[in-house]
Amino acid sequence: MADTPDISNAEFEVLDALWESYPATSGDIIARLNSRKPWHEKTVKTLLSRLLKKGVLSFEKQQRQYLYSPVIAREDYNRKETASFVSRLFKGKVAPMVAGFANEHSLSKQDVEALKALIQQWEDNND
Repeated sequence: MADTPDISNAEFEVLDALWESYPATSGDIIARLNSRKPWHEKTVKTLLSRLLKKGVLSFEKQQRQYLYSPVIAREDYNRKETASFVSRLFKGKVAPMVAGFANEHSLSKQDVEALKALIQQWEDNND
């Protein structure tokens, strides 16, 4: 997981659209992206090419179309990015990050309940 290349914000949006359902053609991906905001076809194809070069996507040629699939699962990518974020901004400590959200009143009641459940699950598994 540590060897996953860095992905730009634009590349992530393309990958995110692909994670919705795959394999998918460039046209499928463009349509999904355009449902959020306008994307130019050439831009998306350039980003797909970059993601292929980075080894994040694979493709299969089917007649005259390319069917793209992610090589990395969304959950694996999220884990890597979360660990990187916490490491860079909070020196690997989760508590200051949560405290920052709590102090800014960004946590909803559902967030707090979810955090309590995660902590309880961790305690059950690590006692």
